[in-house]
Formats: sequence, C-alpha cells, structure tokens
Amino acid sequence: MSKSVKPENRETGYKILTPIMRPLFKLYYNPQIIGAENIPDDGAIIIAGNHKHVFDQCLTIMATKRVIHYMAKKEYFEGSLAPFFRLVGCIPVDRSRKDFSSAKSALTVLKDDGAIGIFPEGTRNKTDAFMLPLKHGAVSMAKKTDAYIVPFGLTGEYKFRSKDLKVIFGKPFKVGEMTVEEANQKLHDEIEGLMLESLGIPADEVRKDA
Repeated sequence: MSKSVKPENRETGYKILTPIMRPLFKLYYNPQIIGAENIPDDGAIIIAGNHKHVFDQCLTIMATKRVIHYMAKKEYFEGSLAPFFRLVGCIPVDRSRKDFSSAKSALTVLKDDGAIGIFPEGTRNKTDAFMLPLKHGAVSMAKKTDAYIVPFGLTGEYKFRSKDLKVIFGKPFKVGEMTVEEANQKLHDEIEGLMLESLGIPADEVRKDA
C-alpha cells in the first residue's frame, strides 16, 4: 500500500522563487487579479477553479503570499517544467488510476492548516464547452478536513501584455452539512458565475438562454 507522504518542505524555495516570478509574470502577461482579499491568510483552504492553461496556477500564486501546494498531473514532473513543479511543492497525481497517495498527501497539508490548489475539472479544458464536469476531489477533501473552498474563475488569453487575462476569486465557503454532490454543484455554480462575471456576462442571461 502506498505510504502517505507530506510534500517535501519546499517553502524556502517557494518563497525565494515567487517574489521573482510575480513581477516577471505580471510584466509579461499583464493579468487582472480581482478578489485576492477573499483568500484567507491562514487555516486550511482549497483554492479551486477552471483550467485552461499550464500557467493557470501562476495566477493564484500571484494572488497570495501563502504557499499553495497544487495538485498536478504526474506528467508535469517528467517534462521540461519538472524543476518548477517540484520547487513550488506541487503534489503529483497519477490520473490513470485512483491515486490514494496524492490524496493522502493533500489531506496532510490541509490537516496542518495548509493550502491546496486544485483544478476540479481534472484536466485542461480544450473543448468548446464553457466548463467540463467537475470531479468530486475538492469538495470531498474539504468535507473531510473542514477546509474552506475558495472558488475562482479565469478567462482570457496568455499573450504578451494581454488585454483580457483575468482571474476573479469568490467568497470562501465550507461544505458543512451539504452532501458531496450538493457541494460539487455549488462549486460548479460559483466557478461558472465568476467566469461569467469576468467576461461581463450577466448570469441571468445565461440561465434565460439555457
């Protein structure tokens, strides 16, 4: 059986790298970051949102000084960006099976009042769909640890001096007495609403057209 392993202590590397990365990323991509004050300064949190690009995690890393341990597919630890993913304390996930080891590592971080970052769609959305269906990992971990979930929605293109790259963080919430299914629907609706807000589209219009 796989042993639960807490992500290696890379907080020193994280804290050295991110102050360098933030201004460079901001200068190159020109992102708009809205609602960063909704990310709690302490306590167990899960930051969860939609996923479209390999650099999506950088937008949340820019928004808070907290160390965020992102759940990332294990293939990222085998490519050219592997040193970056290791340095910032990401947790490798084997998507070909139920990876209990990665889940235990994430739960350990949360039980120590740490921060986990996750893309509940499970993969980058390369389809024409507005969002992919959400997997239950984020809300399941939040229910087990009583962690807050901080939803976010991001839109726009990763281009030099982008004019539309934007991320909006919503109010944190707890699963509480909700079922996993109910909480997952709430998370979906929160992320969708933040994406629509980012695009300037009233949610009521979308519901009317649905």
